[in-house]
Amino acid sequence: MTSLLRRVKTTLSIRAHRRVRGLLEGEYTSVFHGRSMEFDDLRPYVAGDEVRDIDWKATARLRTPMTKRFIASRKHTVLVIADTGRNMAALAEHGETKRDLAVLAAGTVGYLAIRHGDRVAMVAGDADHTLFVEPASTEAHLERMLQKIDTNTRVDSGASDLTRQLEYAAKVFRRRMIVFVIADDRELGAEEQRLVRRLCVQHEVLWLRIGDADLMKPEWGSSGMHDVHDEASIPAFLRGDASLRAEFRAAVAESSARAEDVFESFAVSSQRVSSEAQVVPGLFRLLEVHRHARR
Repeated sequence: MTSLLRRVKTTLSIRAHRRVRGLLEGEYTSVFHGRSMEFDDLRPYVAGDEVRDIDWKATARLRTPMTKRFIASRKHTVLVIADTGRNMAALAEHGETKRDLAVLAAGTVGYLAIRHGDRVAMVAGDADHTLFVEPASTEAHLERMLQKIDTNTRVDSGASDLTRQLEYAAKVFRRRMIVFVIADDRELGAEEQRLVRRLCVQHEVLWLRIGDADLMKPEWGSSGMHDVHDEASIPAFLRGDASLRAEFRAAVAESSARAEDVFESFAVSSQRVSSEAQVVPGLFRLLEVHRHARR
């Protein structure tokens, strides 16, 4: 079996060695916001304590000011939510499968996380099933996770259903996590928007959008292009029409812009990639945007 994690490491080394080294040596830890503290117990208030740490309910009950004590919790849990439906088995814009881009993206994020001792978990699936991979922080665990994305994302997989995976994450996880979503570049439906809004209340959410192939490119050859969702085809002679190609590209750009507007309205950092060469730089831009985003 080919090691997917080894392929991720090789790509990291070739495409962005200096930037990766910076993230592994400490820049990564400043990307994610929050106190990184967990409640431990209560004690009487003393001068100098933070007012925001006063437990007002306990204070009223005990009739004396009580302060919450916290213990440092420096470890994060990164939850990868991946669409493994058949839409992600289609081609990306530059000819690779979107599945390969998803594996590289999940592997890069997971590798950065485990190098810092953080744990990585995954929710993945399609319209027929949802798969949950428990959090862990080893390379062997990450390899198994990547293999599940790779083997489950096929043209004969169930239809893509991101709503099902987002709903699972929103219902099951209560402890604050870093949620990293890998999915199509498309506009979110009303139910998906509701779930994203709900996830943002509890977690930090980042979103990587993987662009579809340009179905109107004449370079794809004389045979018709087929949609993996419903097997509909676009005849080659239509792709030879320059005006149709221009309209198609304009429609894709407009849809992508509307999707980005939705993410901005939720304060969700997002980035679009359409080739393997764009994944690593795109992830670094995504992390940088998230670092400076208003919370």
